[in-house]
Amino acid sequence: MTGDAAATGYGFIDRIASIYNKLFVNPAYRPLLLLLGAPITLILFGVYQYRKTRDGSSRRKQEIRSELAASGMKERLLAEAIDRLTRKHRFFGQSVTKEQLNAEAVRLAETKFNVLVEERLHETFAAGNSRGQLTFSETYRELMGHPLFAALSFVLGLPMYVLMAVYANPYAKYIAERLFMALFVILGVSFLVFTILYISPMSPAANILGETATDEQIAAFNRLYGLDQPYFVQLWNTIRDIFTFDLGRSFAGNEDVTVSIANKFPVTLTLTLISTVIAVIIALPIGIISATRPNSFFDYTFMFIALLGLSIPNFWQGLIFILNFSINWSWLPATYNPNNWLSAIMPIVVLGTGLTAAVARMTRSSTLEVIHEDYIITARAKGLARRSVLWKHAVGNALIPIITVIGLQFGGMLGGAAVTEKVFNINGIGSYIVDKQFIPDIPAIMGGVVYTAITISIVNVIVDLMYAFFDPRIRSKMKQY
Repeated sequence: MTGDAAATGYGFIDRIASIYNKLFVNPAYRPLLLLLGAPITLILFGVYQYRKTRDGSSRRKQEIRSELAASGMKERLLAEAIDRLTRKHRFFGQSVTKEQLNAEAVRLAETKFNVLVEERLHETFAAGNSRGQLTFSETYRELMGHPLFAALSFVLGLPMYVLMAVYANPYAKYIAERLFMALFVILGVSFLVFTILYISPMSPAANILGETATDEQIAAFNRLYGLDQPYFVQLWNTIRDIFTFDLGRSFAGNEDVTVSIANKFPVTLTLTLISTVIAVIIALPIGIISATRPNSFFDYTFMFIALLGLSIPNFWQGLIFILNFSINWSWLPATYNPNNWLSAIMPIVVLGTGLTAAVARMTRSSTLEVIHEDYIITARAKGLARRSVLWKHAVGNALIPIITVIGLQFGGMLGGAAVTEKVFNINGIGSYIVDKQFIPDIPAIMGGVVYTAITISIVNVIVDLMYAFFDPRIRSKMKQY
């Protein structure tokens, strides 16, 4: 191996060892690091313990402890702690027993004593009297210098190195952490929805079997679907099924919940996405024009229309559309048909009306605020064209709150599409959850809510990434993250 190749190899090893050490000292990542690299962890632990028994740092540390103890340092620290605590309690007027005072003083003195021992130990290493204190991360770095261990570690600890690669990339790390936090969101949503359904006075067995059902039939139904089990058992079974992607079968119709949601969810998601795209395309220019011409005829007209869009209820707008465009004029179908694209026009418009209005108003206010900033005035003073300043400097900085509104509104549209779906007879996830709610069909409701929560969590991650794309300040912070 040439000198350059050797330097490159050692640089690569140092880089990996540095990432490993950062993960190891991070309390949030350490358990995951040790678990994913379990075979490597066992080897490292064995080597570390063996070297620790032969390492002089432990012996030197014990010698320092003995020296300090023999010099009466512990007694002095204890006396100082008692004096300090006594003055503190007297100042604040606190009354404590002698035993409590002594216990707290002993704890503080022991902590201070350990700090002094570590300081003396580091001073010894700095003076060159020892080769340094052995650590778990240092053991890993030294072993990685051996080609056999390095090759073995990449084979046995592949998941660990995937984690290290994700951690080393700030964007991948950011996405992974956001997705990991989304798991807790899904857990929280599942717990909340299940608890509400559990304490609901409605009985699935009575609603499905009817009023003529006997007590024996109701008991058999509850036994069949596990509804006679304790709350925590049912909750555990529900969460387990969610994370194993086995949502079970619905109470009504005995349908496979996963298949039913897979058929209905894309309908709602498609309509919501199309509504969002069209709303953004319409709202952004309107908001920018209103901001560049404040208090003009265009500004008042556009903002008045936007206010109307925010004020109109979806169900009323849908009924008015059906009455006029379907019944009176026969231009568009009254109900949704996936095989007829014309039937999607009215639901898309109804879903997108509120979003268009909200984005237009936010675009106006955000752009209006940005164009009065000092850097915009400076750019204009330097002679840059108005249009260039607007599109290159103002709009990009104004997009952050606009993106936030779009993300929030998208989640609201996805979760609140049930009204529009009912009006236009759309067989989507919203109407599916509403229909099952009146039973209540717990597997079906849980499946629909969880799918919606997952989608909204992914949208939130995309929104966070768009922040970094449009704002270099956030991008810079993310690299330091």
